[in-house]
Amino acid sequence: MQIKGLIHSFPKQVKMLIGAFLITLSVGFYGSIKFVNLTTNSTPQGVEENYLGNENDEEATVMKFKKSEREILTIIHGHILSLSVIFLLLGALVAMTNLPDKWQSYIIVEPFLSILLTFGGIYFLWKGHVWCKYVIIISGILMTLSFLAGTFSVFYALIKPSK
Repeated sequence: MQIKGLIHSFPKQVKMLIGAFLITLSVGFYGSIKFVNLTTNSTPQGVEENYLGNENDEEATVMKFKKSEREILTIIHGHILSLSVIFLLLGALVAMTNLPDKWQSYIIVEPFLSILLTFGGIYFLWKGHVWCKYVIIISGILMTLSFLAGTFSVFYALIKPSK
């Protein structure tokens, strides 16, 4: 079954449904990016403090404590499950666009690798491997760029007239 380019043949109402879904999904996704920025200041030190605490830092303006095992596992579990579903749906929509195969494959597969690296990195950071904060940041950036590329490509396919 050929699904590449299928999105162009959808009725107007289905395209509107997909567009509304992507707008709502994007508000939630970018809202979470804002939350990450608020809790970590988007810095390696901020990422480390968010999970390992800063109670020994006398100059800290906001006191943070190391997350418990229950908290860390809840964060990791919930995010891996929800982001997997988000990127499954987005990847299915990207597969229906006319993007070149290499771009489609990258946008479809990369987020899943980034999910594992980001949240695996959070776990290993929590276990004391502080260098993982860089893995978390890089994989988080790649995940966000994949989300941006995926949503942009689907929006473009929705508004571009079919050939």
